[in-house]
Amino acid sequence: MVLAELGGRITHAIHQMRNVTVIDEKAMNECLNEITRALLQSDVSFSLVKEMQTNIKKIVNLQHLAAGHNKRRIIEQAIFGELCKMLDPGKPAFAPKKAKPSIVMFVGLQGAGKTTTCTKYAYYHQKKGYKPGLVCADTYRAGAFDQLKQNATKAKIPFYGSYTESDPVKIAVEGVDRFKKEKCDLIIVDTSGRHKQEASLFEEMRQVAEATKPDLVIFVMDSSIGQAAFDQAQAFKQSVAVGAVIITKMDGHAKGGGALSAVAATKSPVIFIGTGEHMNQFEVFDVKPFVRRLLGMGDLSGLVDKLQDVVPKDQQAEYLEKISKGNFSMRMMYDQYQSCLNSGPLNQFYSMLPGMSAQMMPEGESESKIKRYMTVMDSMTNEELDSSNLKAFNESRIIRIARGSGRIVRDVMEVLEQYKRMTKLFSNVKGLKMLKNGDMSSNKSAQQLMSKVMSPQMLQQFGGMGGLQNLMSQMGANI
Repeated sequence: MVLAELGGRITHAIHQMRNVTVIDEKAMNECLNEITRALLQSDVSFSLVKEMQTNIKKIVNLQHLAAGHNKRRIIEQAIFGELCKMLDPGKPAFAPKKAKPSIVMFVGLQGAGKTTTCTKYAYYHQKKGYKPGLVCADTYRAGAFDQLKQNATKAKIPFYGSYTESDPVKIAVEGVDRFKKEKCDLIIVDTSGRHKQEASLFEEMRQVAEATKPDLVIFVMDSSIGQAAFDQAQAFKQSVAVGAVIITKMDGHAKGGGALSAVAATKSPVIFIGTGEHMNQFEVFDVKPFVRRLLGMGDLSGLVDKLQDVVPKDQQAEYLEKISKGNFSMRMMYDQYQSCLNSGPLNQFYSMLPGMSAQMMPEGESESKIKRYMTVMDSMTNEELDSSNLKAFNESRIIRIARGSGRIVRDVMEVLEQYKRMTKLFSNVKGLKMLKNGDMSSNKSAQQLMSKVMSPQMLQQFGGMGGLQNLMSQMGANI
């Protein structure tokens, strides 16, 4: 995941500072220097990093702090605040309104994923009750209209473009007028990809903006762009009034620091991040939870939302009742895995836990292993999936399941072992009653269960049983 390495290094620097007996100038400088190196090596602009370090030193004046102050916490809060400031220009982006036509123009570098992002943006708002329309004003790239047409058809969104007209300004104006007549309340104009060296394309972009008069100009940026991000983003800002940023390809392994630089250059907020090619791999960006996850501080409100998504609301009561009675079938395990995969990458769950990061995701819980388990379970009969009796899986059944799933016998045995472990886990919650107000902090059984589930190493990451109780209290406050 983009920025995962950066987050891991920053978290490591903060953990090292926590282990120091006395917090003095030397300890603080060592922590800040490590964070500075991590940011620079992740392609964040030097001027931004220098400014951040200077601001933290101004905020944290150790010599003037009275005795009794928690210096570690003050330094951590200053680092958190400055990273948030780097990503948050302090002004909200334009929000389209229903029943009133809003024009949104997309600009960006070539290959940043602009056309795909246009469709994702339209699809997201369509699900929210808007009536979007897509206009392809990209006449520079061969196949641009075909791509937008294919994406829009798949998402069932109306589109406009031309195979014969070469003037993007004319196409944009005609498309906007057509969708206004069709009462669309969100009209999205996709423009040609360009970079700051192409003066003619920048002039074309200005002409399209003047002709369509967009309510919002969105700068789409590839997370892997690197040190060039600041200059390129600034060039776009100087040409058109960029009002928001969308960062794409956040599911890759690039350094991603250039994304932070682009926000500073445009002085515009990041509103969405793209985490994959599919329509639903598009997330609303919220600065504080993002930075909290980056620093290993967790995102408990996001975690609770994710956990609630794992089991659909209409099935939660029935699901909890079955578990409380100690009934856990192979089908329930399959449904759990399916919901987890649908809710996004598993390392997102892990990064939402305080003291954890996406890099610390245990190898044994990887998505590939879960998919392998599900492939094996796909070859089981309904009777086998609904049974909670492991003795029913005799040798002939195991061989049949292995052949049917195209896996080896050892893989089937591994699934059965995993089911056995989960059955043992859920047998511990037999008779456990969740409080009506959702208060997990005072539920002793839940805390004991969590401590049993975790490995000793993970429990130590939380600060032992006391740290786990604090986490549960925070989760109770966020539910």
